[in-house]
Amino acid sequence: MEEIAPDPIDHAIKAISELRRRAILKLVAHQELPAGRIAEHFEVTRPAISQHLQGLKEAGLVIERREGTKRLYRARHEGLAPLRQFLDEMWAESLDFARRIAEGERGLSDDRAEAG
Repeated sequence: MEEIAPDPIDHAIKAISELRRRAILKLVAHQELPAGRIAEHFEVTRPAISQHLQGLKEAGLVIERREGTKRLYRARHEGLAPLRQFLDEMWAESLDFARRIAEGERGLSDDRAEAG
């Protein structure tokens, strides 16, 4: 069986599927924070927070910058772009499908709807 390589959308979904990772992402969405400050917001160990940060980094959702001995983290908003695009496309397709169903129930065709 051929293994399918994960794409950026899969990485992003997996990363944000965990509640703590979403909370971390919110913390660093508009500010750069050191890992210790991030850890202060949670009742888990610092190594656990480091693992979450690593998962977010691997998914391309967080950037790490070193300043001396500190590691500073901030959200990488463009990391969510593939997921956002995927959801936008699904939403547009769903709306189009719903429109076609509604028009079909009213007896409208694409030709009549465009002419009217």
